[in-house]
Amino acid sequence: MPPASSGATATHAAALPPASPAPAAPRTTDDSRMAPGGPGYRRMSFALFLAGVATFALLYSTQALLPLISADLGASASTASWTVSAATGALALCVLPLSALSERYGRRTLMTASLAVAVVVGLLVPLAPSVGALIALRAVQGAALAGLPASAMAYLAEEVRPKALVAAIGMFVAGNSIGGMSGRIVTGWVAQAWGWRWALAVVGAVAVLCALAFRALLPAPRHFTPGTLSPRSLGRTVRTHLANPLLCRLYAIGALFMTVFGAVYTVIGYRLTEAPFSLPQGVIGSIFLVYLVGTASSAAAGKLVGRLGRRGALYLGAGTTAAGLLLSLSSALLLVLLGLVLITAGFFAGHAVASSSVSRTATTGRAQASALYQSAYYVGSSAGGTLGAVAFHSGGWGGTVALGVLAVTGVVGITLYGTRVARGLTAAGAHH
Repeated sequence: MPPASSGATATHAAALPPASPAPAAPRTTDDSRMAPGGPGYRRMSFALFLAGVATFALLYSTQALLPLISADLGASASTASWTVSAATGALALCVLPLSALSERYGRRTLMTASLAVAVVVGLLVPLAPSVGALIALRAVQGAALAGLPASAMAYLAEEVRPKALVAAIGMFVAGNSIGGMSGRIVTGWVAQAWGWRWALAVVGAVAVLCALAFRALLPAPRHFTPGTLSPRSLGRTVRTHLANPLLCRLYAIGALFMTVFGAVYTVIGYRLTEAPFSLPQGVIGSIFLVYLVGTASSAAAGKLVGRLGRRGALYLGAGTTAAGLLLSLSSALLLVLLGLVLITAGFFAGHAVASSSVSRTATTGRAQASALYQSAYYVGSSAGGTLGAVAFHSGGWGGTVALGVLAVTGVVGITLYGTRVARGLTAAGAHH
């Protein structure tokens, strides 16, 4: 989406020098790329949908199980939360270098290798003898999964016609959403019957099937041109993006939104197992059905931007998230659930506006610009999970809510600053 989403214009982006590696954009102008109804399109869409399911089912597989892991391994909430934070943090660190590797060795090759390593580790995770071993395995798994997001987007940009690109990306994102939601729900019910280790084993087995089907279905790339793997060029591209104030604001907004989301969903299981709720594990896992609200709010983000503008949509997302946080302080289960609905809707809407603005803002090196956003996003997830658990340990649910409100305030502050910058540029242009 246009760069106005955080309060600046495209002036900064337009002035950027050419960067290398090449952006994740189509490298051909012919009509031989895939389109709906054409050869390979349905196979490609389903393959990437399955990759998305496997990625997010594995990445957040322990999140709904944290109370059981704490009880079985004698770990505090803050220690157990590292089984989530280690995976998302490793992904954040590795997504940029792995996106560069895909420029040299190919998108399909890197996605296949990443999924293969992740599912093998996924089969070892249930056997972890201690919380330390579990955290280490989860970090390896997160690092492996980092090869999926940027490579998938680049593959689609190269192999799918521009008019069909949004729908194709939508299938991959839908797989992310379904994988994240179903993985948590399945683990909740399986764990209630047979324990958390069997729950993780089931997720690992499902991921194996998804990975095998992905490799069998995904068409071989026809428009990929290998590039040179130059750390110097990559560093130059990254420095160029980080020197763009608008991109940095978008990265910060994504990280802060995800801090709220990571904190809430890492800790909510602990809160709901305690009095006055005392819910069973299967029911707690089913709470993640509210992700469907996020899917709907992401789809509605475009309409919101059309009516309110980019900054208006960000304000609405932040306000909705803050309202949900405050409502979740209630001791009535129905109001807590309504609070989760608002938090989820606000987060996904804000994330949709910020993330889609990045590719529009960066005129060169779009793959690396998106990878930097994903790094910031998962740093926020990792920080939110850890800090949210620490806040819960020291101040209860109120402490976690306070952390979330602080992060939302940061989003509003950054957006207000962007508004002032945009007005200043408009005023300067009027004088000239």
